[in-house]
Amino acid sequence: MIQIVELLSALAVILIAAELFTNGIEWFGHSLNLAEGVVGSVLAAVGTALPETMIPLVAILFSGHVAHQGAANEIGVGAILGAPFMLATLAMFVTGAGVLASARRRSSGRHMSVDTRALGLDMRYFFVAYAIAVGAAFVPENLSVARYAIVVVLLGIYVWYVKSHFQGETMIDAADLAPLRMHRVDVSAYRRDPHSPRLRAVSVQVLVALALTVGGAVVFVDAVSQLATTAGLDPTLLSLVIAPIATELPEKFNSLIWVRKGKDTLALGNITGAMVFQSCIPTAIGVVLAAGAWTISGDSLLSFASAGIAFLSSALIFLPMVRRGSLSGGQLLIGGLFYVLYLMLVIAHLAGAL
Repeated sequence: MIQIVELLSALAVILIAAELFTNGIEWFGHSLNLAEGVVGSVLAAVGTALPETMIPLVAILFSGHVAHQGAANEIGVGAILGAPFMLATLAMFVTGAGVLASARRRSSGRHMSVDTRALGLDMRYFFVAYAIAVGAAFVPENLSVARYAIVVVLLGIYVWYVKSHFQGETMIDAADLAPLRMHRVDVSAYRRDPHSPRLRAVSVQVLVALALTVGGAVVFVDAVSQLATTAGLDPTLLSLVIAPIATELPEKFNSLIWVRKGKDTLALGNITGAMVFQSCIPTAIGVVLAAGAWTISGDSLLSFASAGIAFLSSALIFLPMVRRGSLSGGQLLIGGLFYVLYLMLVIAHLAGAL
């Protein structure tokens, strides 16, 4: 019962944090004259990727029980690979469903008004970086020099990716922004101009939202873990399916808020940008610090199968977008099919059929 109360409370905190974050990050981008691609694919993506990045970090870096270090590394690798998979499948499906559900209230209906150039750029970086990271699993564990070289390449790709988004041109118009939720906290500035908040108030709101997001996600994952343990669920199910679902909540909620407002580039950029981040930064940790688990074997095959499904789902969603120059909410529903496919593989594995 306590876990259920914690679960619901954490969910409420994450929802509040998502509203504060989307509102604050838009004002942050406007205050600094940043392009939509930077705000959605870099700032929002990195901010909301923090909860799921913490799981492998804690599992791999801070496991104090040497006897269980191997299991901790496996859980960490499962969480690292589970994040891009969830983003490429379930997060896409939820966003697409949100577009269809609010189509009558949206000026563009089921069609998504997205910057296809920015999203195409995201996916190119994702495919290259994730292919390199997964390819590292075929490098022998004792070839540490090669693995460190791969890490340098992954970090370099992400730096170059961030740089490319700062060259975008579509800025956020203040006329499209809702009032800053915490503008009244900056009393003197609010009295002078109730419509244009100062950067300090914007920054405070973003930081508060991030703190609530991380705190809510930690409590949520802990409650989910305890419920899973009480129910006797396999740790594989927890690391590959349950934990990633819980930690991807910020991206899902943020994207739903943005599609409801018709801000589709921000909504999808939040997801695709997080995919690039997850394919570069957490994978770099796994490649080097969990080298024994970051290898293709019978034990890790199911985890790495999620990477293959993430590639397939992303390709079927975004390659048609690049060719046609357009995207609809219905196309994103493809992600749900691949999520169900992988869930069936996990269930078959737990049942001993695979």
